[in-house]
This record gives sequence, C-alpha cells and structure tokens, in this order.
Amino acid sequence: MRAARHELKHHHGGQADFLILGDRLELSRGDGEEAATWELQGWYGTDERRLWIESDGEYSFDHDEVEEAELQVLFGKPISPYFDLRAGLRHDFEPGSGRSHAVLGVQGLAPYWFEVDASLFLSEDGDLSSRLEAEYEVLFTQRLIAQMSAELDLEASDVPELALASGPTAVELGLRLRYEIRRELAPYVGVEWSRLLSGTADLARDAGAEVEATRLVAGLRFWY
Repeated sequence: MRAARHELKHHHGGQADFLILGDRLELSRGDGEEAATWELQGWYGTDERRLWIESDGEYSFDHDEVEEAELQVLFGKPISPYFDLRAGLRHDFEPGSGRSHAVLGVQGLAPYWFEVDASLFLSEDGDLSSRLEAEYEVLFTQRLIAQMSAELDLEASDVPELALASGPTAVELGLRLRYEIRRELAPYVGVEWSRLLSGTADLARDAGAEVEATRLVAGLRFWY
C-alpha cells in the first residue's frame, strides 16, 4: 500500500517506471510463539497501466513450517487521481493444498491520507471473500514515523475445509514505529493484535485453538 503515496510524489507521465517495496520483513513473538512475516510488492509500468506482483505470508518457528503464503499478480489502471482499479489472480500456497482466486479491487489514497486497499476474491470452488485494509501514518519527525494499520477479512459463505464461517472472519490491528535511516531503509518495532470473529471464532474454540493473539514485532522496511 505504500506505493499509493509513491505515486503522488513520483509522476512520470507515459514513461515506464518500477517500484520494489518490502513493507514488512519482521520477526514476531507472542503467546509463547515465534514467527517470521513478509509482505512484499512490486510494480512495473506507467501512470496509466501497471503490472503488480505481491506476496505475503508467515513462517512459524514453533511448527517449523510456512503456515500462510499467497501470491497475487494484478493489472492496474487508474479510475481517479487517487485510486487504481486492479484485477488479476491470487494463489494461496498455504494453508491447505493451494487454491486460486480471481481478484478485483481498488487501491489508493482516501481523504485525510488514509491508504486503503479493498479486494474481492472468487476462488476456483466458487467461494466469495473480501479483504479490507487501511493504513495511516503520523510523522513525529522527518525520520521517526508511526504507522497504524487495520485489516478485516470476510467470507460470503462457509468454507469448511479452511475452518471459515460466513461473515466477518478475522480482524487485525497494528502499530509500528519506524526510524528511516534513509528514506529507502527503515528498521521498526511495534505491536500487533489479531482476533477471529463470529462463526470462525466458534469453529476455532471447538477445535481447541486460540481466537485472539497479541504479538510484539520488529523488522525492516525498504523500497527501491
């Protein structure tokens, strides 16, 4: 989502450009568990047409396995000065044996400098879901920046094989404080809270799993 601000600051007309962004490369610890998380994206193209590649996931040190991993390949085109319409494919490598989805969404800069990303996903099995993300930054100095984030996942129907119930399934809130050694390189620390919701939380309780977690995080953010 950091690319939204980058667009406003770096216009190149019809000239092809690119951006590589590591928004989150972090280690986390909470509730006796340790994990590594990544959130990477890049694009190539002009102001009018762009190809996006995005990847995010999580590796559990306790279970010694990748517990979540997805890759999205999207084509984007502006629909307003502040928002792009994006469409493409998403593939989930974990959990499960892998599922593919068609993707349609919008990404951009909302009033008051909120960066938002809203996507609809239609899986190969016909399951419809959505993901809403928002971020906001507060600059204490030109180098010290607080980033607040929120994410909400929703399902249109039950997905028993993934232990997901219809309705809102999960919410995640984060606060990260970074120091930009250079604009392109910034270590950070923070805290993240997540919770399963509604019927999905009930399914987790029935299986003896936790429905809420708070984690301390530390990582590195970079772009090129």
